[in-house]
Amino acid sequence: MTTSEQVGDTADDGTKRQFISWVTLALMTTASVASLRPSPSMAIYGLAAVFLYLLPAVVFLLPTALVGAELASGWTGGIYRWVSEALGKPLGFLAVWCQFAMTIAYYPSLLAYVASTFAYVIHPSLAENGLYVAIVIIVIYWTGVWVSSRGTRTVAGLSSMGLVIGTLIPGVVLVALGIVFLGQGNPSAASMSPGHWLPPWTGLASLVLIVNNFLSYAGMEMNGVHVSSLRSPRSEYPRSIFLATGLVLLIFILPALAISWVMPSGQLSLTAGLMQAFEAFFGHFGVGWLTKVVGIMLVTAALGGMLTWLAGPAKGLVQLSRQEGYLPPFLQRLNKYGVPQNIMVAQGVITTLIGVLYAFSSDVSSAYWMFSVITVQIYLIAYLLMFIAVVRLRKTQPDRPRGFYVPAVRVVAAVGFVASLAAMVIGFVPPDQFGGAPLWRYLLIVGGGLVLLGLAAPLAFLKFRKPGWIHPEHR
Repeated sequence: MTTSEQVGDTADDGTKRQFISWVTLALMTTASVASLRPSPSMAIYGLAAVFLYLLPAVVFLLPTALVGAELASGWTGGIYRWVSEALGKPLGFLAVWCQFAMTIAYYPSLLAYVASTFAYVIHPSLAENGLYVAIVIIVIYWTGVWVSSRGTRTVAGLSSMGLVIGTLIPGVVLVALGIVFLGQGNPSAASMSPGHWLPPWTGLASLVLIVNNFLSYAGMEMNGVHVSSLRSPRSEYPRSIFLATGLVLLIFILPALAISWVMPSGQLSLTAGLMQAFEAFFGHFGVGWLTKVVGIMLVTAALGGMLTWLAGPAKGLVQLSRQEGYLPPFLQRLNKYGVPQNIMVAQGVITTLIGVLYAFSSDVSSAYWMFSVITVQIYLIAYLLMFIAVVRLRKTQPDRPRGFYVPAVRVVAAVGFVASLAAMVIGFVPPDQFGGAPLWRYLLIVGGGLVLLGLAAPLAFLKFRKPGWIHPEHR
């Protein structure tokens, strides 16, 4: 989900074209999307988690993957190029800014998960301690900035192993323990009867946790850049996407169900729910010491992913701003390692302020959820623009060569657009689980985060932009 691609077309360098199989692309896509982190959010719903994962997969995951493939196979340069070609450069900047700005809210929620998970290695009671979570967020983030600013490449290995260490192995173990647990005749904490396939309807608040699934599926479209590496994109890419979708759903759904089998929804933490389930299963089978081992595996994978993400979106934004002059020269500066340290520090100041809020929160799960919603809403702005762009480009540049064409593009784009818009609206409704907090506080934080980070900041940069902001090498 980085935006570090060059803005122009890639020239043919005469090298021999390398092909990949559609199965390989499906596995690459699965690795970039699948994660265990959202499982506790859906485990609250028990069997209904299946429906709540399937619905956004059909109306959001598939449209974004198909649209991303057409755009990536016709235009290099990522979402800035796509939106700029269709709707103009200012909206292109808004789209790429949102890809960067969502990380400002994303890192606090990710590191809150890391803090709660690591608490089970130290002392489980710390998982819901706001001060502890705040300290972990601030210390780990700034440590990550220091590591990334030195241009080290050793962190790449952490991320490449993340799918195996932090997702596949713990996920398989969790599901296997759950199956054995039920096979021993133990009752499930959540009802698994057919009547519970759908979540109980108590208004929009009963469905609001589904919004988190949009973030879970975010980034599926970025693998569309590899569509040109397939021998027969029109037939193989849809197969790849459907296989990846099936694998992603299995990785999301089965662990969520396993958690619901052992943890009652009323006791489930959105940040530490995964470790609660492992602790309960390992305790039941008399191997409680393995809880700490799994905790270290999950934390290692999450930190590896964070470190490789940290400089990516920022570097892409800075490279673009050097060419087009979107950011002040101070924020465009690169250190001697070629890393955009200044903008990472500016981002870190905001991340620190958000982290401090956890110290004053009496409910870490509630704070985690609100910042997850802000992340989703900011990112959805970029998706809304992308769905409009593909329809516009099909009309304005119909003869542009594309390696893949979305069938019924208007219908697919409309479904994705409406689903994204609905997710943004639903995100302003507090979940049933957080009914005790004042509504105005929830709306102020979620709405304020969306407006300030997702809209006001990029509009301010566009308004006060000056010709001198373009880097000398691009004038």
